[in-house]
Amino acid sequence: MVRCVAVIGAGVGGLASIKCCLDEGLEPTCFERSEDIGGLWRYTDSTDSRRVSVYPLLITNTSKEMSCFSDFPFPEDFPNFLPHNLLLEYYRMYARHFDLLRYIRFKTTAVSVRKRPDFTTSGQWEVVTETDGVQESHVFDAVMVCTGHYQEPYLPLASFPGIDTRFKGQYLHSQEYKDPEAFRGKRVLVVGIGNTGGDLAVQLSRMAAKVFLSARSSTWVFSRVSDHGFPFDMVETTRFNHLVESLLPSALMKRIMFRRVNSRFNHANYGLASTKSSNVKKILNEELPFCLLCGTVVLKPKVKEFTESSALFDDGTTEENIDVVLFATGYVFSFSFLEESVRSQFYDNRSLYKRVFPPQLEKTTLAIIGLIQLTGSVMVGSEMQARWVTGIFAGWNKLPPTSRMMADVLKKKPLVKRNPSERENLKMSFISYTDEIASCAGVKPNVLRLLLTDPRLALAVFFGPCTPYQYRLMGRGKWSGARDAILTQWQRTLKPLRTRVVDDSSDGSCSWRWMYLLALPAALLVGFLLSKYPRQGSSPRAGLQL
Repeated sequence: MVRCVAVIGAGVGGLASIKCCLDEGLEPTCFERSEDIGGLWRYTDSTDSRRVSVYPLLITNTSKEMSCFSDFPFPEDFPNFLPHNLLLEYYRMYARHFDLLRYIRFKTTAVSVRKRPDFTTSGQWEVVTETDGVQESHVFDAVMVCTGHYQEPYLPLASFPGIDTRFKGQYLHSQEYKDPEAFRGKRVLVVGIGNTGGDLAVQLSRMAAKVFLSARSSTWVFSRVSDHGFPFDMVETTRFNHLVESLLPSALMKRIMFRRVNSRFNHANYGLASTKSSNVKKILNEELPFCLLCGTVVLKPKVKEFTESSALFDDGTTEENIDVVLFATGYVFSFSFLEESVRSQFYDNRSLYKRVFPPQLEKTTLAIIGLIQLTGSVMVGSEMQARWVTGIFAGWNKLPPTSRMMADVLKKKPLVKRNPSERENLKMSFISYTDEIASCAGVKPNVLRLLLTDPRLALAVFFGPCTPYQYRLMGRGKWSGARDAILTQWQRTLKPLRTRVVDDSSDGSCSWRWMYLLALPAALLVGFLLSKYPRQGSSPRAGLQL
């Protein structure tokens, strides 16, 4: 019987885990090595390699309605995409509202997490912590590791001959980037075109003499502002779109996606991607195309090698007088505090059952929270993981036998290891993964049932954005405010924009009513087809749940 739970880390996953433990009647103790909550979202100008934080001008890529805690909406006057200081304030509000801070021991580092000698029967862990140089040993019934995957900078110097032997300029990882002013007047090469690399190239273009952006993979550049000015993720991440994507051939979906993204600007003209590109990366960046258009950022292929002051590229070109090389090459995770016998069971999250549980442990009392990459908010996925895990620890939910967990892991495990820069291409679908964990936790929304009992809500759930509130409509942890939160989500989206009143005679509510009326027969038809012909590998009951 699990009672006392150690939570390692007081970032987003840690806060959600503490709250979920309390919801299930468990007794959490959270160990946070810094002096405050927020994890990487708490900005610090420290360059300590052990402390990873956001860079100063970062803005979230997921909107507030798509990345909130499922029973705690953002304040309606908060902007849709948030700077890190506002996001951290929201986390403080959450911690205060649910009285989480008293369960956190700050400035306390988890030194080691080891199985107790009687682990095979008790499932207990010995956790050694250190505070102000003094170590202390604790015994816990279960452990939730909430340190995420931004743990240690990945700096693959061996892949760039000459960078640490011949190159006379400065090189650093994006984790060390704090002040753009330090790059004023310099010629900077940014290596890596993920979201971070694109952001830093744009920021530096306002200070540096010239910025070069090296990309080895093809990239689609999306905007956070979608049609009619709505947040991109709220428009795109819907259950209806997800269903259509699952039914259409992947080649056709790729062609449709490429045509849509090219409607903004032709990616081939910019050297970003073409219709023949494979393994295309997707990033969100409104300003990068303009910077490329006006020449403040110049796109380059993969770096071949460095000389004393130059970078040579795979296409044979050379850029002279490079002052700084900034590596936006991602992060690795090590979980060095876990004992080797446990750590060796997974080299990445695909070795974990449902990306959470090491499947070969004698007792499943260790859970890894937040070690996921999704096409949507990782925070929402982490909270869902915590709800599922604490239900298992509390005893009302169960895991399948080890053989079934291993079979599931092997089915989803890649054939080869990937480095961090390639993992971006292996992001899991936000709806697919969150629904999968929600099904395990018994809280996945049943659209057909809603269609019979609350048609208006059902249509908002199916055709509207898949906001976290949907996972509080039914099952354990049901929230009475979930329905209202879903039906008012667009109001909270528009609220911070309406700071100046203009005369708009169009009646948008009428058009929405007509859309719902037209969508009703379509939803009924889709529900009938799914119930009659469930997708292969699903049970008839699973086919009824969208």
